Amino acid sequence: MNMNQFPAKNMNASTTGQMIEYGHWIAGESVQCAPSGARFTSCNPTTGEPWARFAEGDAAAVAQAATAAKAAFEGPAWRSLSATRRGRLMMLWADAIGQSAERIGRIETTQNGKLLNEMVLQARIVPDWLYYYGGLADKIEGRVIPLERASVLNYTRREPLGVVGAIMPWNSPLFLTVMAVAPALAAGNCVVIKPSEVTSASIIEAVKLAEKVGFPPGVLNVVTGGRATAQALVEHPDIAKIAFTGGVEAGREVGVRAARRLAHVTLELGGKSANIVFDDADPQQARAGLLAGIFAAAGQTCVAGSRAFIHRSLHDRMLNELAERARGIRIGNPLEADTQMGPVATRAQLAKNESMVRRAIEEGACVVHGGCRAAVPGLPGGYFYTPTILSGVKPQSFIAQNEVFGPVLSVIPFDDEEEAIALANGTGFGLAAGVWSLNIRRAHRVAHRLEAGTVWVNMYRAMAFNSPFGGYKASGIGRQNGIEALDAYLQTKSVWCELSDEVQDPFVMRA
Repeated sequence: MNMNQFPAKNMNASTTGQMIEYGHWIAGESVQCAPSGARFTSCNPTTGEPWARFAEGDAAAVAQAATAAKAAFEGPAWRSLSATRRGRLMMLWADAIGQSAERIGRIETTQNGKLLNEMVLQARIVPDWLYYYGGLADKIEGRVIPLERASVLNYTRREPLGVVGAIMPWNSPLFLTVMAVAPALAAGNCVVIKPSEVTSASIIEAVKLAEKVGFPPGVLNVVTGGRATAQALVEHPDIAKIAFTGGVEAGREVGVRAARRLAHVTLELGGKSANIVFDDADPQQARAGLLAGIFAAAGQTCVAGSRAFIHRSLHDRMLNELAERARGIRIGNPLEADTQMGPVATRAQLAKNESMVRRAIEEGACVVHGGCRAAVPGLPGGYFYTPTILSGVKPQSFIAQNEVFGPVLSVIPFDDEEEAIALANGTGFGLAAGVWSLNIRRAHRVAHRLEAGTVWVNMYRAMAFNSPFGGYKASGIGRQNGIEALDAYLQTKSVWCELSDEVQDPFVMRA
């Protein structure tokens, strides 16, 4: 692969001619903060070979970025900008990302191995989030409160929190980052982003575009690194809120550490989503939805429909049809147009797929298809795993209760509606679910009883900028997308003003 496909300011080839070097991006500049010059390497999962190196963040780097963000938040360039102009700036950033969608998508595929078509598509729809929240920026309004005392004017203001820390995952890096950053900016906050160490490049490139269209330096900052960087961000006293997208255990730790200093949090965590196929479903439609729910993006989505509950009357036939279709999935280089499934993003994720399937077999599951690494000609070092379908999975088994984050589908039969609902709700997760039925009464009845933040009926894996998204139970706290997300980046101030000349008794509280 020709790494010169990704030309950008401050992106310099190393002496090998292959490696690309990145620093943190703080206050409009590429910065190396660690005195040791510590760096980490990102590998291309398609080849298994390193392709870029990044600055390893530490507490000093986080402090520098937080200071820059706080200075920008308090400075005139951002603070004096009207809400309307702030929104217009976000729209200009949207335009710049849209114009760079092909380049950003190619970087993202190189980072995480997802299909080029999907990564380019995500880069092309990201502007919709910025347009939406840019349009909401000047719709943030307070209220006048009608008090008993007519001489007092009481009104509320909706004000930004200050500096927001965004800790983002590797599976859809730019898309998920903008989901968090767009409402934060619309509310008037400044942001420090800690991208996944797997997928840092596209976030840095996108933030550079923001500054090119006029964002004041320091409004958006990027500090790269691993766990220590994230911990320093969560614990920094100038960070008013943490927006975290990632795994449940990491999310719990973020929540605990943020709570110690009473910082706000939005946590979008994992899932073990149920896809329920009733006996009156359209079988072709349901089959396509089951496949899309788990094998699209190699199962590396938080809403992956990794548990398929199929009515017993359809179970055997649909299981065979799913296996037959899985055999035909074209696994290969995600940059090639005819590839349907690329590699998983990291060597660790590949090992996790293997260990969880191995444990499932030990607990009584049967491999209907897959269950092993996939060999792709010309890419011997790639992190490829076969689309895997398991039957005989016990509802309380480890693989039915825990997120794989890979292309592994557990198929479980059910006999009636009550059992389907109980099975679907029978985990600690509650992010998403799918219902397949042509009986509209049943579809809504079941949707109302499922413990999930998103329920799709006769469709799967859809999202919109104006529709709230988030989880029940261990799948998260708060909501992204829609007006609800904007509220999470604002705080309310109540202002009281006495309009009369009356002198108040200093020893009596007036209501």
